Amino acid sequence: MIVKMAEGNLKTKYGEYHEILYYDGQKESFALIMGDVKEGEEVLCRVHSSCIFGHHFNSIECDCREQMEISQQLIEKEGKGIVIWLEQEGKGNGHYALLKSVEYKRKGFSQADAYEAVGFKKDARDYTAAAEILNDLGVRSIRMLTNNPNKVKTLTQHGIEVSGTQPTVL
Repeated sequence: MIVKMAEGNLKTKYGEYHEILYYDGQKESFALIMGDVKEGEEVLCRVHSSCIFGHHFNSIECDCREQMEISQQLIEKEGKGIVIWLEQEGKGNGHYALLKSVEYKRKGFSQADAYEAVGFKKDARDYTAAAEILNDLGVRSIRMLTNNPNKVKTLTQHGIEVSGTQPTVL
């Protein structure tokens, strides 16, 4: 179960968002909200996992930063939407797994297969917190900015109506 801890406004190069910080007893997650989403239907929503390489080090070996920027641009264009940030580095395996998998990724392995090659799960992420956040925000349905069917499946299993998906491309 998540608990709302704090909130405030955040100005970005893609508009102003209202930020809400949540905590589940182990990890922090947060929602960036643009516009009025309560009782909203087909609200654009990006569920995004942390990526130290992409977001902090500006790595060109992953597209995490680009996906976030495109999502914010699409939300800004729509004037309403949500970005949910989950602390799930390395597809939920952690940064150590990411570092260990790099040599396999550079050999042409998919990121998921590279994790498996070094003894981790292909994808250990859990989107339950995202569902809890969306329920807390009172959103009726979302259009997910994703190409990941596991995100849609998990959110749907937790009672979130996903009316469709949209890849993060402009």
